[in-house]
Amino acid sequence: MIVVSAKELTKAYGTDVILDKVSFHINGGDRVGIIGINGAGKTTLLKMLAGEMSCESGEFFIAADTQIGYLKQDSGFDSDKTVIEEVEAIFSKFPKMEREMENLLSQIQENVEDHKLLERYDALQEQYKAEGGYTYKSEITGVLTSMAFREDSYNKRISTLSGGEKTRLALACLLLKKPDILFLDEPTNHLDIGTLKWLEQYLKNYKGTIVVVSHDRYFLDETVNRIFEIDNHKLTIYEGSYSFYAVERKNRREAELRKYEKQKKEIDRQEEMIRRFKQHGTEKLAKRAASREKRLSAMELSDKPGATHGKMKLSFKENFQSGKDVIMAEDLSKSFGYGSRRKDLFSGVDIDIKRGERVCIVGANGIGKTTLLKLLMGDSVSNTGRIKIGHNVQIGYYDQGQLLLNNANTVIEELHDAYRLYTEGELRNILGRFLFRGESVFLQVGALSGGEKARLSLLKLMMSGSNVLILDEPTNHLDIESKEVFEEALLDFPGTCIIVSHDRYFLNKIPTRIMELTSEGMENYLGAYDYYVEKKQQIESGKKYLNELSAKGTASGDAGASLREADAFGELSSAEKRRLQKEKEAEERRTKRQKETLEKEIAQLEEEIAEIESELCKVENATDHVKLAALGTELNEKKLQLEDKYEAWLELQE
Repeated sequence: MIVVSAKELTKAYGTDVILDKVSFHINGGDRVGIIGINGAGKTTLLKMLAGEMSCESGEFFIAADTQIGYLKQDSGFDSDKTVIEEVEAIFSKFPKMEREMENLLSQIQENVEDHKLLERYDALQEQYKAEGGYTYKSEITGVLTSMAFREDSYNKRISTLSGGEKTRLALACLLLKKPDILFLDEPTNHLDIGTLKWLEQYLKNYKGTIVVVSHDRYFLDETVNRIFEIDNHKLTIYEGSYSFYAVERKNRREAELRKYEKQKKEIDRQEEMIRRFKQHGTEKLAKRAASREKRLSAMELSDKPGATHGKMKLSFKENFQSGKDVIMAEDLSKSFGYGSRRKDLFSGVDIDIKRGERVCIVGANGIGKTTLLKLLMGDSVSNTGRIKIGHNVQIGYYDQGQLLLNNANTVIEELHDAYRLYTEGELRNILGRFLFRGESVFLQVGALSGGEKARLSLLKLMMSGSNVLILDEPTNHLDIESKEVFEEALLDFPGTCIIVSHDRYFLNKIPTRIMELTSEGMENYLGAYDYYVEKKQQIESGKKYLNELSAKGTASGDAGASLREADAFGELSSAEKRRLQKEKEAEERRTKRQKETLEKEIAQLEEEIAEIESELCKVENATDHVKLAALGTELNEKKLQLEDKYEAWLELQE
């Protein structure tokens, strides 16, 4: 069943055409991903479908009685309510139904024979159950928890939330409403990897229709079965996931290029024939030339594929090579605030990065990934530990908020302030490589889009010639085409990269090593994202086993055996090793103290036994049978105690 249909939709701002005669249909249950370069018109199309924007021409319809849910890229969530009040308002019908059932129950108790009351109560109870009355509270908790809202944040005023928190709350509310069609504009912004995985699973099981604008290629692969590509004002449909689209687009463009080159070759041949016919000047050849010219003018000419818009031209070079050891850190910890306001981010972080590595740092939102980058650059100070920067290291930094750009500058001024030796002509040529052409170089930085600011920041980074690139969420505002250019530039870069990212497609392509930041330290995974996920699953599956070993080791007093056995099992993470190692060291200290205590007690008992034996040998006690009996009993007790102590001491030697 078709739930959305569009025919020749056209949208323009003045003479600037955004969408030109776009047509498509969406069936119920479809998962559609809309992709294209920044400014292609993806959000514009979504706004038109959601009824928030009109079109110049064309028409579209949405099936009757279809409930729409629309998540804007900038949620604009503004409310005086608390988080929990906003969410509970979605289910306001259930408290009303509960009150009505309570009233009916009271009436039934007074009028037991009233069958109409009983029927009404049964029907209402059945409706309450069918619509989720018994499960909505746990559903609220589940979705809010998955969107990184802990119980202590439920009573926060929405007006006090950050932009990212507002977007996550808007998404949570939308999912809880369960509309027939979900229109989602960049839903993965502000989500960490754990939340992304949960959202993907949720959308896979969603019974309605989903239309999503996203630059997250991994997310698209996991959630959509159709791709709508907007390019050069037109919409092209690909019946498959993002990976299918990537291969199919390449095949189609190669076929289009062959067609274009074949047509161009034919046009050149015809034009040469026309020239020759005219050259001879005979009436017959002149008629032939005119006929060919007529056919040529009627030919529908193909555009050259890929010629409609430029690509960013990016390459990173290092001015000089760094030493082999780039950055080393030991036992780093970081916290903010004091007393009851103290917030601990992480501790026990060890880092060792060598020249040429591409290290990607992952971790939950709020764990301190950006803070860690600032520690490595010297822009912040750790509470404990030390950092050593290697020989000849020159660091270039990309900040995810582009806060290092001066919003008051024009684009060309921003570049000139950083690199004064370049002439204006040279700077304009360089800016042209990053798609800043013509008058756009005089735009104020503050007026640029997120994608344009990202390109400008990458340009400044490229020109720095740094041999170590520290990048904080560098793909956040880049469209898919720019991401691909950026990734190729990183793969060709001979220097070192330290990157914080939650872009899983990027994480599968770029890193030589993934480091996961946790509150207890840093875990290393020598591979890309899929290996990291696989290894994490192995560790999770082994946790129960490790806990059992730890419990067994504690009960038997042999944590060292647990450590050896667990290590042989092959399921140990660095954190687990550290924990068991600490238990082993603590056990060794306990053993040492026990041995020292036993040795003192043994020495004391041996002295006491020697004294008793000496008393037994004295002449004056030889005839005192009562004293001899008492000394004999005491001697036997001391010897038994000594045997026990020796046994305990020998056990500690094993």
